[in-house]
Amino acid sequence: MRIPKIYGQSRLENCPFCDKRALTSNSQGVPVCLKHKEKQLNDLKCACGEWLDIRTGKFGPYFVCIRCGNINFRKAMEMNPNAGKENQTENRTESKKQIKAPPPTDTVITSDDVEYF
Repeated sequence: MRIPKIYGQSRLENCPFCDKRALTSNSQGVPVCLKHKEKQLNDLKCACGEWLDIRTGKFGPYFVCIRCGNINFRKAMEMNPNAGKENQTENRTESKKQIKAPPPTDTVITSDDVEYF
């Protein structure tokens, strides 16, 4: 059975910073949402340890490693899970620092307390 293609659903791009629908491209050629149009992907490493250079081609952005060659954009982002998510992790750690637990209280147990023995 042949499933027909539906217009507009063959290629859906997501923003690497927030995972929303990408509507435009930044200066590097990476599809991003309007909120992250000025941000750039920097300091991405390959599995072999070399730095990745970003390029834009006929089928969209991809990365080039000196040792490994061309690498798919999706695979490179999987190798660097925290590449675009830097601000979100900082906000999470700040919110955890603000919440403080109450100081521990001392409980005195005597021989008359049956529940603790």
